[in-house]
Amino acid sequence: MRVICEGEEFLLYKEKLLVGRCGCTRQNEGWRLGPLWVDPAWRRRGYGSFLLRQVLKATGGYAGESLHLLELPNGDAEKALAEKFGFAPAGNLWRRRRVPDPTAVGLTHDFLRQNLLPGGFFVDATCGNGGDTEFLCRLAGPEGQVLALDLQQQAVDNTNARLAAAGLSDIGRAVQADHAELAKLVEPNTADCVMFNFGYLPGADHSLFTTPKSSLPAVKAALDALRPGGILAACLYSGGPKAPTATGKKPPCWNFSAICPSGNTRCWCASSPTGPPPRRCPALCAKRAGEMPENPLFLRFSPCQSHSVCNNI
Repeated sequence: MRVICEGEEFLLYKEKLLVGRCGCTRQNEGWRLGPLWVDPAWRRRGYGSFLLRQVLKATGGYAGESLHLLELPNGDAEKALAEKFGFAPAGNLWRRRRVPDPTAVGLTHDFLRQNLLPGGFFVDATCGNGGDTEFLCRLAGPEGQVLALDLQQQAVDNTNARLAAAGLSDIGRAVQADHAELAKLVEPNTADCVMFNFGYLPGADHSLFTTPKSSLPAVKAALDALRPGGILAACLYSGGPKAPTATGKKPPCWNFSAICPSGNTRCWCASSPTGPPPRRCPALCAKRAGEMPENPLFLRFSPCQSHSVCNNI
């Protein structure tokens, strides 16, 4: 079978025989599909499913956020086909909106975006290839400052090159240092945010990854570095088949909560319910100086399986 696009229509061929077709036009923020037709002689053999799947793939239905409206004849088979692909009735059409689950990093960024102010001093304690560093620089703005560090020189070079290309070198810089030595680089009670993204450097040697020996002292040093009201953000690595957890043998959230004293910190923790291992779990901790606003983003996620409490671990 093969599907080809001709103008505003997708055509399904079995060898040289046309067995199905589906209209496809751009409509506002999404796509309008249909009518979807399959030759009666070839129905109930999976051809309608195959055609609709290919049309959805071609129009972004499986990548990022998408909206599709589908025109189908009335009937039990047509209803089953629409529901199979996540469409729901919408008047005389079927509607499918896909909003992918945010990643642990994306969820952490959303939290920080809502709770950090421009002009702050932010620290990226595991800069990697510079994605989080660039994000923090844009939050800090021209009046702010970002310090990034990483044990691997390749990561430092990648981060500084990224900041230079983005025109952010006046705001942030990366230096080679072990995050366990954070206390030597940042004065106590000066940082508005310290961010960790545990694991390994993407695109580099995966045998080099964060371990409890350096991670736990680094998180403790980060708490000292934070000013009252400052935020510690960590994407905790649950480990893979060849790697221990980044924060110790116990579940990552247990370790995080164990070193964030409940008397002078407030913690949030959530994990995405989907995705194959190794998984990342976003955890955030505010150094107490009054109450921090609730974040509804976390209410959309189940608690981390290693801990039964979501809002105050």
